[in-house]
Amino acid sequence: MRLQVQQPTLFFTKFPKPQTCYFTTMAAMPNSSSEADSTTNPNSQNDLQNLQNYPVPLSPRPPLISKDIELSRAMSAKSNSFFRLPRPDVIYQDQWFVVVNKPQGWYCERVFESVPMALCECDSAESGSPPELHLANRLDRDTSGVMLITKSHKVASKMVKAFTDHKVTKTYIALCIGPAPKWEKITVKSGHGRSKFGAYRVYAASDVGRVLPGGSMVKDMETSFEVLSINGQGCFKERSEFRKDEENTVVVEEKAVTDSDVKRDEVVVRAYPRNGRTHQIRLHCQYLGIPIIGDVKYEGVKEWKGRSYDGHELHAESLSFEHPVTGLPVTFCAPLPLWASQALQQ
Repeated sequence: MRLQVQQPTLFFTKFPKPQTCYFTTMAAMPNSSSEADSTTNPNSQNDLQNLQNYPVPLSPRPPLISKDIELSRAMSAKSNSFFRLPRPDVIYQDQWFVVVNKPQGWYCERVFESVPMALCECDSAESGSPPELHLANRLDRDTSGVMLITKSHKVASKMVKAFTDHKVTKTYIALCIGPAPKWEKITVKSGHGRSKFGAYRVYAASDVGRVLPGGSMVKDMETSFEVLSINGQGCFKERSEFRKDEENTVVVEEKAVTDSDVKRDEVVVRAYPRNGRTHQIRLHCQYLGIPIIGDVKYEGVKEWKGRSYDGHELHAESLSFEHPVTGLPVTFCAPLPLWASQALQQ
């Protein structure tokens, strides 16, 4: 007799995320060129003054060429209609969690949808009610690494609170291109927001709480970094609790100064984001002058040493937190991707 396996139920659990809404009043929409002139429209002077009162982003706009490249990458990812999670990419599972190693180039929703089939293959001999799966953390399309999935609504809600309260420690590995840093460890504190041009940008730390065009607010953003390797010189270091050095903490208040003529190196860093802002690590790498390779949206090179990159080289290495049921400390790690192993000579 053939055993029938019930498919788990999927639930997309989303964390609180600032929503950006754009409102346009009729007074702000000129019907002709004459209405756009300050001599015929007294409101335009007020509009200009209001615009000048908004926070000014301290990181540049995405390069024009990045729009076409990003669109091509998105279309490529969406055109791949079938994804099957390989069994080795199920890092861990128990009665509360499933932990998978998300591959680069796939949207996390597509990977999440493939988990029930992987679980059925793993647990084909087990019976009982299928679990309610909830996606606990989200990764960018081109970011690989640890993706946490909970098996009940109760555990999912506790993990939402843990992420919101900064009770989850995250580490990432990034391959960057830029001048070799003069620091071994550094912490960057800044503002984060979506500007009127629709892209996420770095803002001054003193702008946190201020309103941006469209009604969203500048949020705080903090990331610590440590250098693992420069041009292959260095080695993989085991993860440890990052102790901030106040003397080596950058509180962002002005635009970063970069020299386009300076020698560029391959720099591997480990990032410890305190928050979970959209594109946080990518933005702070850009601000430090070492954008992630392949990250064309934030000034990363698309081609390097004769190779073209189809996505950015960023890997979610680990998640650590207190187990919401047992109370014990747990850490889940994803194996290093090939590019990281090669860069770190593993």
